[in-house]
Amino acid sequence: MIDFKQQLQERVMVIEEILNQYLLEETGYQKIVIQAMNYTLKAGGKRIRPLLMLETYKKFGGTEKVIEPFMAAIEMIHTYSLVHDDLPALDNDDYRRGRKTAHIVYGEDMAILAGDALLNYAFEVASTAFSMKEGDVSIGRAFQVLASKPGIHGMIGGQTADVELTGKPLTLEQILFIHRNKTGALLEASMMIGAILAGAKEEDVIKIQQIGSNIGLAFQIEDDILDIIGTEEEIGKPVNSDERNGKTTYVSLKGMEQAKEDVKQLTKEAITQLSQIGTENTFLTELLQYLINRTH
Repeated sequence: MIDFKQQLQERVMVIEEILNQYLLEETGYQKIVIQAMNYTLKAGGKRIRPLLMLETYKKFGGTEKVIEPFMAAIEMIHTYSLVHDDLPALDNDDYRRGRKTAHIVYGEDMAILAGDALLNYAFEVASTAFSMKEGDVSIGRAFQVLASKPGIHGMIGGQTADVELTGKPLTLEQILFIHRNKTGALLEASMMIGAILAGAKEEDVIKIQQIGSNIGLAFQIEDDILDIIGTEEEIGKPVNSDERNGKTTYVSLKGMEQAKEDVKQLTKEAITQLSQIGTENTFLTELLQYLINRTH
């Protein structure tokens, strides 16, 4: 029997092949920004968002290649957000995924442009799905989710609150808003798009959104925990960055033990909800558990 880690490795390799299909040729007057785009996109990582999208798609019976441009697009959007997060004006990090960040390698100006370009290119790539299944209304619905979740009422909204409130004492309500939007929105989008493209019922898409929200919150709380007790090798970026940047976190507000317990409860609730819809997908269930125990 193939164990989870081997299955994970095999699936990530498939995602890397899909991403490679969409890498731009490094040529022309815009060559340097394309190099910066490709550098950040090829930096590795766990490819969590396209993984969640693909496995949710399978859970609801999806089998076609129409999912692939959306998988590439969600990873491009996630990567652009990291490029901009690492900039001196925001988190000012020199390393990401164990490598020097884009602004260190290519300069702050090209890092900004590379992030802009990745976001724009993501929608260009996703739009190719329309020609793969003409007249399929689910593609338009999936495209709407892809456009809205990273935006002002999703990831950007959460990032805005995070930046504006850095260095200020936060309430639990404010922290939950930041976590559910800055981190959770893209995880929600990934799972929702998978369900939508597979033809899931609207009520199941709503349940998938809630599952994604809970997993996103648990994932970010775990990230806050690892920022304190993890190592740079484990998480691929400097530890104690939250304290250095003057951020109130879920852990600093509720304490380490309560934070760990809340991660367990959110994950348990999400997995229970997942078992009640679609067909069984053991790998997806194990993936959700892995996300919350990713260094253990």
